Amino acid sequence: MDTSVNPPGGEHEPGHLTILYRGPLSSCDYDCPYCPFAKRRDNPERLRQDRAALERFTAWTAECGHPVSVLFTPWGEGLVRSWYRRAMVELSRLPHVRRVAIQTNLSFRTGWLAEAGLDTLALWATYHPDQVTHERFLGRCRELHGLGVRFSVGVVGLPEHLEAARRLRADLPPEVYLWVNAAEGHLYTDEEAAGWAALDPLFHHSRTPHRSAGLPCRTGESVISVAGDGTVRRCHFVPEVLGNLYDGSFRAALRPRGCPLAVCDCHIGYVHLEPTGLYDVFAGGVLERIPHVSLSGW
Repeated sequence: MDTSVNPPGGEHEPGHLTILYRGPLSSCDYDCPYCPFAKRRDNPERLRQDRAALERFTAWTAECGHPVSVLFTPWGEGLVRSWYRRAMVELSRLPHVRRVAIQTNLSFRTGWLAEAGLDTLALWATYHPDQVTHERFLGRCRELHGLGVRFSVGVVGLPEHLEAARRLRADLPPEVYLWVNAAEGHLYTDEEAAGWAALDPLFHHSRTPHRSAGLPCRTGESVISVAGDGTVRRCHFVPEVLGNLYDGSFRAALRPRGCPLAVCDCHIGYVHLEPTGLYDVFAGGVLERIPHVSLSGW
């Protein structure tokens, strides 16, 4: 895969800030057995809170005055909600926003994407073979491809998903990257790992947790995690609070940092660990998980 013509994601731009945003939303329209938020319903008050929080965040981003990229990582499915679709469109059309991306299951209709700035908007899509038919999910992917939307597609590396993932890889356009997330708590034999690596040559990065203690990481310096109330942490996995987005108190805490955790086992965390070299692999596509370099084995 060669995506050398892709627009830059801003990762190395001076003054650029990457934000991982997660608001109160915690409901999903799918029922995946490995997800604690499967088929969970948010009550109307929680949905109102989530909408207000996202609108506040979007307004801050519009006025922040420096280059910024945003990855929405909701505990659930955001794009079935009108306010996430609207935020994606609005942010994608701002000149200082380098990338706006979201993790999604692609259960939404795609017509709204015609309003977006497609040089900036991108999708990180997950295929759940036990929740959606191959034909329906592949149809969504083909719609995105036809519209010119940047997107990657992936699957959780459960043994029962392997054949479905192989079928999807065979039917996707060859330039669409298919990633594989190691299933939580699953230990892969070399033979099992080889089967997944044949689909995703970068699977070795996900296969086992990264030993991260003390290693330099961009989180807390040029990457931050933001909650719905504006609380800023270095990433989703470190509870220490750096300040608040809306009063600007977080800025004084930004500095180079080593990871305080023993291991990092999630892509949205370890991609920012400097020793992994993944910023070079995903240059211009860190948030949407689209490699910049050619991958062997395709």
